[in-house]
Amino acid sequence: MKTHLYLVRHAHSVYTPDEHGRPLSEKGQKDVDKVTEQLINEGIDDVVSSPYLRAVQTVEGIAAAIGKPVHKMEELKERKLMDGSARHFEEAITKLWENPDFSWEGGESNHKARYRGVQGIQTLLEQYQGRRIVAGTHGNIMVLIMNFFHERYDFEFWKKLSMPDIYKLSFENGRLIDCCRVWMDEE
Repeated sequence: MKTHLYLVRHAHSVYTPDEHGRPLSEKGQKDVDKVTEQLINEGIDDVVSSPYLRAVQTVEGIAAAIGKPVHKMEELKERKLMDGSARHFEEAITKLWENPDFSWEGGESNHKARYRGVQGIQTLLEQYQGRRIVAGTHGNIMVLIMNFFHERYDFEFWKKLSMPDIYKLSFENGRLIDCCRVWMDEE
């Protein structure tokens, strides 16, 4: 029995230091309709999301379209980079990918964040076996999860993600058997 997991990277958000409450931008709000259009014919059964507002907002359209609530899941939240904000984000994130055990003060290493994310995916695969689940999440944790299943999903892959983006991961008996991009950016 196959389980299909649609990992949805959130749409563009307005930057604020409040990770939990950061909302989608005007462009991000418009992209919610596009995300819904991409997923509406996939036969989605359930919707879960990171508790962060931008991720929830990105998948609310598909949840409303299928008449289901968005269940929040802590394991899908973005990896914590460090206490405070990074002066040079690109340099900070590069160092984490170069050394998966390294973490900035107050932050999560790649290994720690990936472990958390994969635990969440395994829970979803058990709870929603044989179903089609949309999971609203964030770019870095999404690729760390995907990297657990195949090394080709790496830092370079992360840098090429769009915002939003959607990848369909198909599992059989808890094993990844296929992964394909669903998002078709029209810009």
